[in-house]
Amino acid sequence: MVVCSSSTKNPKDEESSLVYGHRLSSVGSATVTGDLVYEPNNMDLAMKLHYLRVVYFLDSEAIEGLIPVKLKEGIFAWLCYYYETCGRFRRSENGGKPYIKCNDCGVRFVEAKSSKTLEEWLQIKDTFSQRLLVADNVIGPELTFSPLVFLQVTLLKCGGISLGVSWAHVLGDAFSVSNFMNTLSQFLRGMKPTYPPNINKSPPQNQKPIKPMTSEPLSLKQVSPVGDKWIMPLPCEMDTFSFQVKPTQLAQLQVNLFENDSTLSPIQPFELLSAVIWRAIARIKNGPELNAVTIMKKSATSPITDEMHLRNNLFVGSVKADFSVVEAHLEVIATLIHDMAKDERAQIEEIVGRDPERSDFIIYGSNLTFVNLEDAGFYGFELKGLSPRFVNCFVDGIGGEGVVLVLPSPKDNNNDKNNGTLKCEEGRVVTFILPNYYMVKLKEELKECGLSA
Repeated sequence: MVVCSSSTKNPKDEESSLVYGHRLSSVGSATVTGDLVYEPNNMDLAMKLHYLRVVYFLDSEAIEGLIPVKLKEGIFAWLCYYYETCGRFRRSENGGKPYIKCNDCGVRFVEAKSSKTLEEWLQIKDTFSQRLLVADNVIGPELTFSPLVFLQVTLLKCGGISLGVSWAHVLGDAFSVSNFMNTLSQFLRGMKPTYPPNINKSPPQNQKPIKPMTSEPLSLKQVSPVGDKWIMPLPCEMDTFSFQVKPTQLAQLQVNLFENDSTLSPIQPFELLSAVIWRAIARIKNGPELNAVTIMKKSATSPITDEMHLRNNLFVGSVKADFSVVEAHLEVIATLIHDMAKDERAQIEEIVGRDPERSDFIIYGSNLTFVNLEDAGFYGFELKGLSPRFVNCFVDGIGGEGVVLVLPSPKDNNNDKNNGTLKCEEGRVVTFILPNYYMVKLKEELKECGLSA
C-alpha cells in the first residue's frame, strides 16, 4: 500500500474546516486478474460523461472495530469479484473506441477526518456540504491513470464514519452501485461467496430499435466533443439541496391531488412527487414553457439476475405534454408520467453506436430529469445488523436543465402509516441538482404544495 499524497495544511486550520487531513492510496484485488478486457456497450458509453456520488453515514456502533486495515482487507477480497472497477480505460487502435483494460490498478482509497459529529452532519441544511464527503474525480485527461472508483472514508468526531463512493457512470447505474456496496458489507461481515469470481463478464448486447427511427430521442443530447477528459463544462452555476418527505405528507398529497378515490389510483410516490416538482419548476422557469422531461427508473423488462454484474440498466425515456403544465391539474401531470413515458434506450444505443469513438452525449439534465431510485438498496449496506443512518446520492456532469432524484428514506421503526391507500408507508428523500437561480422560488412553490425544503 503506497500513500500517494496527504494534506500539508496547518493542522489548526484544517480542524476548523468540515473535512480535512486527506490521505490517498490505492487498493486493488487480492488476486491477479490477468490480461482481461471489458468493453462497455453503447448505453454505457452514453453515460460516460456522468458520475454518481453516493454518501453513506454510519454510526460508531456499526463500524466498531473496523479499523482502516481491516476495511482494506475486506476490500482486497471484494474487488476480486469486481475486477473491472480496478481497471483503466484505453482506446482501441482501429478506431479509438474506449474499453477497460483490467490491469488491477485498483480503486482510489481516501482517508479523511471531520470536525463534525454524525448528528451535526445530518442537521446541516446546506446539502452541498455533503459533497465534501465524496471525491469529485472525473476520468481523464490521462485515461490510463484515471481510477474509475474512489472510496472516501471520513472519520467523524463522534466515532462514526461517512463512506463516500465516487463512481464513473460508464460502469453501471445507481442500482449497480448499491449492489456493489451491499456486497462489500457482506465481505466485511465475513460472508464471502462460495464460488469463484466470474472472469468472463461482458455487458448486455446493444439494443436496436424495433422500427426505423423517425425522430431523435428527446432524452439524449449530443454535446461538443470533450476528448479524453470525460466531463462536460458546467452550463451554469448549479446548486444541490435535499429534503425528506414524510409518509403523512405523501398520503396528504394524494388525498389533495386526486378528485376521485385515491385508493384506486395507480399513481406511485415517484410520479406524484415528479408531477408536483415539474409544475413548480415550470412556473418559475423563464423562457419557453417546460413541456418535456426525461424519466429514468428501474427497468421492469430486463431485471438483473447477477448482482455482481454491473450494468446501465435503467429505463430511460421522455414525456412530452401537449398542454400547459403551468395550468394543469397535478393529477393530469402525474397520470401523463405514469402512462406516457416512452422507453428510448434502443434509439439511444443506435445513435451512440454510429460514432462511439468521437461523439459525446449527455442524458441527465438534457431535459429536466427525474430519476426514480426508490427501490435502490442503499440501506442494504448493513454492519452488525445496523443500516446506514442516512444515504444521499448526487449526479455530476449533467446538463443545464437539472436533475431530481427520488431516493428511499432511512430505515426506521416507522409507525406513520396510511392504511395502505398508497405505497407511502415509507417516506422519501428528494435531492435536487438545479441551476442556482431556481432555488429560492422553487422552495416557495414546494412549500405551497405541502413540501418543505
